[in-house]
Amino acid sequence: MKLIIKLSPEITTKTRPVRKRFTQQLHTNIRRVFKRLAIPADVVLRWDMLEVVIPTSIATDKLDDSTSNEDSLISEASTSYSQRCEHAMASLKKIPGIAYFIRVQERKLGEPINDKEKALDQIYQETLPLVAEQLKAKTFRVRCKRQGDHVFNSHDVERYVGGGLNQHTEALGVSMRNADVTINLEIKQQRLFIVEGREKGLGGYPTSCVGPVLSLMSGGYDSSVASFDMIRRGMETHFCFFNLGGHAHEVGVKQISHFLWEQYASSHRTAFINVNFERVVEEILTNISSPYMGVVLKRMMVRAASAIADDMDIESLVTGECIAQVSSQTLKNLAVIDKATDTLILRPLITTDKTDIIAQAMEIGVATYAEHMPEYCAVISDKPTTAAKMPIVLHEEKKFNFAVLDDAVNNRQVTGIDKVYEQALAFDDIEMLSIPEPDHIVIDLRHDDEREGAPLLLHSNELLSIPFYKINSLFNSLDHDKEYLLYCDRGVMSQLHAVHLRAEGYNNVKIYRPKQGGS
Repeated sequence: MKLIIKLSPEITTKTRPVRKRFTQQLHTNIRRVFKRLAIPADVVLRWDMLEVVIPTSIATDKLDDSTSNEDSLISEASTSYSQRCEHAMASLKKIPGIAYFIRVQERKLGEPINDKEKALDQIYQETLPLVAEQLKAKTFRVRCKRQGDHVFNSHDVERYVGGGLNQHTEALGVSMRNADVTINLEIKQQRLFIVEGREKGLGGYPTSCVGPVLSLMSGGYDSSVASFDMIRRGMETHFCFFNLGGHAHEVGVKQISHFLWEQYASSHRTAFINVNFERVVEEILTNISSPYMGVVLKRMMVRAASAIADDMDIESLVTGECIAQVSSQTLKNLAVIDKATDTLILRPLITTDKTDIIAQAMEIGVATYAEHMPEYCAVISDKPTTAAKMPIVLHEEKKFNFAVLDDAVNNRQVTGIDKVYEQALAFDDIEMLSIPEPDHIVIDLRHDDEREGAPLLLHSNELLSIPFYKINSLFNSLDHDKEYLLYCDRGVMSQLHAVHLRAEGYNNVKIYRPKQGGS
């Protein structure tokens, strides 16, 4: 299978050196993602596009004389090939910098010829066998894009190929407005691409083309969508988490941060920074007047994040703040918060409606995480100020012991986002089993859609289906005398939630990790 990747329109308008740098970075990013996911593919960089070829790799030389064995091996190889193609296309949809990509059949047109009709007939003859079947009992139209020196133009191709298909297939006829099928052709010099399908990409810029940012992650809708927007715009997005709620809060934010990285930014290894802010919160609750607690907390976060960003050579912070959404996000309060640092603060959602933020969270896959994220409002007073005055803020902050803030920053934990679950496992040594004992109960943590697409088959064990976002609240209702094995596809959710449940005092939890190819 061949895929033609079209660049995001904003890349094509750049100057030649910038465009070259951006396309080369996109080429590198695609290869890195494919390597990480073990997708075998050839990725070729062109000036105006990239080409991806997925090899079939059917080892027919290993087939024996048995017809049944041969059919079995070909079927297995074909299924594997189909899965690789689907995996590659699913990955490309989530790599920033791609406007769209098309799945094509390529044909060589040979040497250029001056005979217009002969040249057009060659295009028609190559197209006919590939599209005849899909035109049966349907109306159709032909669309053509062309680059290069030819004796014909795009309209000539559309008319000639359309006329030939209308005469020599079982199509109902041509319909230019409401066709059942559109035959898309692209011609680049002497290369003909018959388009089999088109998939939309993320757009934006390739990761690493713009620069790094440090995103302040709470794990809710806003910070998650804001982080995605930065990733999509080509920024290496590092995640900074201020822990206000203990281990449960940490588990949730690690999950959503890792998901964003794994889905949309895995071409680069970014960082997850965990800052324990419990003593900072205690200091605020003890010494700051109630109306100013929220604003002071945000200023402390900004100060801490700025210090961390400086150490990481990062020039910008990112927050999910949206104007007037809560008391600390009025214009006056945001202005006061900004004065706590000279570091640039980016707020991509500043004018976005909450309903649109939630809709985008659903589209990119983080809504399920965000809607079950614990809420921590320990420093939100009953009557928070919506118009903080700078002199009062400075007076209040004189009561704050800044050594506490310095300790929080200095004792932060920094982990590569790809290793964030390994760090979590350090809290406890969780046993992992590939074969459950007969009395073990296996809990499938996957989302309903994932379970339906690849059901877990067990021969002798009881199976419970409890989505990951419900396991913490429902586990206490289970029989405490039973042993439970947590399961998910990659072992990520199962490990993280096993650690959390152990930390909550449940010692009857292990991890079920079947051997590759088994269950």
